[in-house]
Amino acid sequence: MRAIKHKLLFNTRPAAIRAPAFIRNIMSESDQAPAFNRPRLVAKKVPAKLQHEGDGAVVRRGIGRSELKSLDPFLMLDDFSVAPPAGFPDHPHRGFETVTYMLQGGITHQDFAGHKGTIHPGDVQWMTAGRGIIHSEMPAGDGTSKGLQLWINLSSKDKMIEPRYQELLKEDIKRAESDGVEVRVIAGESMGVRSPVYTRTPAMYLDFTLKPRAQLHQNIPEAWNSFVYVIEGEGVFGSPNSSAAAAHHVLVLSPGDGLSVWNRSSKTLRFVLAAGQPINEPVVQYGPFVMNTQAEIDRTIEDYQHCRNGFEMAKNWRSQ
Repeated sequence: MRAIKHKLLFNTRPAAIRAPAFIRNIMSESDQAPAFNRPRLVAKKVPAKLQHEGDGAVVRRGIGRSELKSLDPFLMLDDFSVAPPAGFPDHPHRGFETVTYMLQGGITHQDFAGHKGTIHPGDVQWMTAGRGIIHSEMPAGDGTSKGLQLWINLSSKDKMIEPRYQELLKEDIKRAESDGVEVRVIAGESMGVRSPVYTRTPAMYLDFTLKPRAQLHQNIPEAWNSFVYVIEGEGVFGSPNSSAAAAHHVLVLSPGDGLSVWNRSSKTLRFVLAAGQPINEPVVQYGPFVMNTQAEIDRTIEDYQHCRNGFEMAKNWRSQ
């Protein structure tokens, strides 16, 4: 059960791509209404609260806590901060995907299939745990490493697939910019730019930066659930009459076909927008294991303890 590591390659290094004229025209300093049939509004605002995880690491958890246990298909969102000797030593996963997006410093990943590598600011590791993986995630270098980790659920038919990796380096992530708005397209599409990342659970993951007085109108598939996480600055989301949302908040968005954002402050606004197709299946979670029934969780614990059914390589493996 060897995990397959995919490294995305491109023929050329992507430069910033200018948005089409019809997109640029709606991004003015005025608070004009977008052409959405059902604009998405902020249905719930949840502060990401500090808690300890791993071995001495600190995270701000926005999804996966009592105020917001999940948002189908999203299971967890952590804004992590870690410096040596703290970290996330050897631990297992089954039944979902982890998406690690670095903001500062570096994280070195090792797993029991023999893979090892370090991701730096702007790099992404999209890991499909599938039937089972054991890995470690430890800070690289002497300073503090920061980033976001998002957990995305897998449907019942995909929970026991072979593990899979997609690594996307900063210079390979396509981006577009227009009138004070820049987007880095990790998954999905924005401003006419599409990411090559394959998402087994259909999803979009966009990193936006808005300069002061800039505004944005972004389409979102109408049937998908979506949220915003504010990384820095503050912005007005959904309606021009809404109150501003500050950094370290998760904004759960109402149903609709698009989101509007205004940066009325004198500072830069940066946030990620994530949206995904709901799986609409039961979720039973026990720590790093996410299945559909308690019986499946019980079997997963036994598989992990006895090193079988996907965890065979765990018997004699320890990270270095």
